[in-house]
Amino acid sequence: MKKEGCVIHKPVEQQFFEKPVLELARNLIGQLIVHELPTGPVVARIVETEAYHGEQDEAAHSFKNRRTKRTEVMFKEPGSVYTYQMHTHTLMNVVCGPVGTPHAILIRAAEPVEGLEYMREQRGEKLAMKDWTNGPGKLTKALGITMKYYGHHWTKQPLFIAPSEAVGEIEAGPRVGISNAGEAVHYPWRFYEKDNAFVSKFRP
Repeated sequence: MKKEGCVIHKPVEQQFFEKPVLELARNLIGQLIVHELPTGPVVARIVETEAYHGEQDEAAHSFKNRRTKRTEVMFKEPGSVYTYQMHTHTLMNVVCGPVGTPHAILIRAAEPVEGLEYMREQRGEKLAMKDWTNGPGKLTKALGITMKYYGHHWTKQPLFIAPSEAVGEIEAGPRVGISNAGEAVHYPWRFYEKDNAFVSKFRP
């Protein structure tokens, strides 16, 4: 049941994910991540993404069609959830492209919308709100998203992407933390909402 006063969110349709990876990475900006919890929904608006172009992209886990236990879901249906661990953090991605084409989009940052008390508890009482969700590991922690969602689908409850028309100007630039990826270091495949305080700090 939804708490009284909460907006009832509905997932996007499957067709939303059936786009080329760079187009979808842009289109995700402004959309909502909704995680339905027993205490109520936790919602954040996506403000930053990074596209990974599968077999052609030296920065992608699936470069040269690398198929492992970790990357297997990248070859599945567009809209599948690809979660993976980096150090102690869980990072979440949107799989896209035709089945067998391992493209994915990392959700790097989002702006808190609903469930603020839950996010505060997850991230720590002393942190400023802008530091709750301004990075991919911070974001999953704030929303309570774990590796259990590997292979889930972004159109299905309790974790889904919901539509929103609230989006500002979008800019593009190089991706973050891929210094050993050859020419891919320079690809402008990171998309973010201009001047949004919740975009992660760029570290060249």
